[in-house]
Amino acid sequence: MVKEFSTQTKVSVGLETLWAALSKDFIFIVPKVLPNIVKDVQVIEGDGGVGTILIFNFLSGASSGSYQREKITEFDELSHEIGLQVTEGGYLNQGLSYYKTNFQLSAVGENQTLVNVKIFYDHESDIEERVKPTKTSESTLFYLRRLESYLINGA
Repeated sequence: MVKEFSTQTKVSVGLETLWAALSKDFIFIVPKVLPNIVKDVQVIEGDGGVGTILIFNFLSGASSGSYQREKITEFDELSHEIGLQVTEGGYLNQGLSYYKTNFQLSAVGENQTLVNVKIFYDHESDIEERVKPTKTSESTLFYLRRLESYLINGA
């Protein structure tokens, strides 16, 4: 049974700038924001919208393995929402049978955006502490903080 975990954070970046970084430009930005973790991100199939398949290649020694394949399952420019489902590697190699992250952005000021994060997950047996949503959400929030810093400091 798929479970859901939610969290949120405020980012000191305008809505449209953050949306572009999380949706249109993220294949170029992720390796710059996480240079010690992500080697590169490749588009395997699609145009960046729903159904697009991506491969995140990790540097050797990454705890999640050498790569993670993800599919964009939601992409709504009007509501500023994007969903990414892991389809191979990464968290699925660590005991999870399903893992999807949704980001929904909303402006709370000219240069501030609220990011609502929902993690949907399932597992068939006991999972290690590091892949429980309380821990994986920390990685997501860490990425958003690093992204915020990257964008503020003149990306």
